[in-house]
Amino acid sequence: MVQKISILGATGSIGDSTLQVIASHPTEFSVSAVTAGHNVELLAEICHRFKPSFAAIADAASYDAFKMAVAGLDIETACGEAGVLAAAAYPADRVMAAITGFSGLRPTLTALENCPIVMLANKECLVAAGSVFMDIAAKHNTTVLPVDSEHNALHQLLVAKSIDDVRHLTLTASGGPFLNMPLDKIGEVTPEMAIKHPVWPMGEKISIDSATMLNKGLELIEAQHLFSVPADKLKVLIHPQSIMHGLLTMHDGSVMAHMGTPDMQIPIAYCMGWPERLNADIAGLDLAAEGELSFLAPDFNRYPCLELAYEAMHAGRGMPTVMNAANEVAVEAFRKAQIGFMDIANLIQVTMSKMMDADISDLEDVFAINEAARRQALDSIPL
Repeated sequence: MVQKISILGATGSIGDSTLQVIASHPTEFSVSAVTAGHNVELLAEICHRFKPSFAAIADAASYDAFKMAVAGLDIETACGEAGVLAAAAYPADRVMAAITGFSGLRPTLTALENCPIVMLANKECLVAAGSVFMDIAAKHNTTVLPVDSEHNALHQLLVAKSIDDVRHLTLTASGGPFLNMPLDKIGEVTPEMAIKHPVWPMGEKISIDSATMLNKGLELIEAQHLFSVPADKLKVLIHPQSIMHGLLTMHDGSVMAHMGTPDMQIPIAYCMGWPERLNADIAGLDLAAEGELSFLAPDFNRYPCLELAYEAMHAGRGMPTVMNAANEVAVEAFRKAQIGFMDIANLIQVTMSKMMDADISDLEDVFAINEAARRQALDSIPL
């Protein structure tokens, strides 16, 4: 039976990789609904090629151009937040949730309520909403499959294992483009430099998060909720080659690792085929050709954002929501040259220090704290 797949964020890098997997398995998958932010040309191209039943563009100002671009196709179209939410609720067997940032929370929650399997590529959902998000998934009997290569690796490693037998879980990180840059030069980093990730092709925001390693901090908090583990069971290890994606250290001293080429089609194919495995035409790993794998501990002097993420994870309550909101504001300010690269961490730290009492008990709290943290961060940007 052909499975219907909806893709929230179809024009991004994860959306593109998902479509590549679908294209490689035309007898197993079809596209049900797709969304994009404002990329009319690419969304229309996707519609012409994959013939989804529904498509929505978030930017209402682009809607007329989009409708003209798909004229003649048998497709229902919509725009704005309502249109994206309609796409998330559209009948599908699996939804790829790949809208970047906090803006992806409402659509992903809608998918949780309407689809049996959500493939989660938006880490901010779990960072900002945490246990509230997972409780909603449980209420609707929705399976959440992690798409991030590190969480996907841990998901595979934990099959048929009890988390009680695990001493700690380790997520690996490439270290970003400034791993070997002298510390006294990092303050000179520009947005153009920060978006050039050495391994993974990604969007601008997530590339900057990777450069600060705040992205890895978000992934720590995501893992805490995905796998129901305490903060002290989670570690980060820098591995520049990005071949080893996750490790389990067992109580008996054994260490189990998941390895694979740095290609997002691999974790996506795992999520698409789960609980089976797809016969995917993806290049395998040649360890002899790799030659050498290296590892080192993260340096908080180089990556202060990662240290702040650890603090937020251990503090719990509303602090991860505050941290995520402040980071989104800080990254945007950096992209606009309003602050420097190292000021991203400073702005996050100031915002966190002024919102120590933030707490979350329901979704209303999540949205309220996110908004308050954004206002606080914006007020803290130097004029």
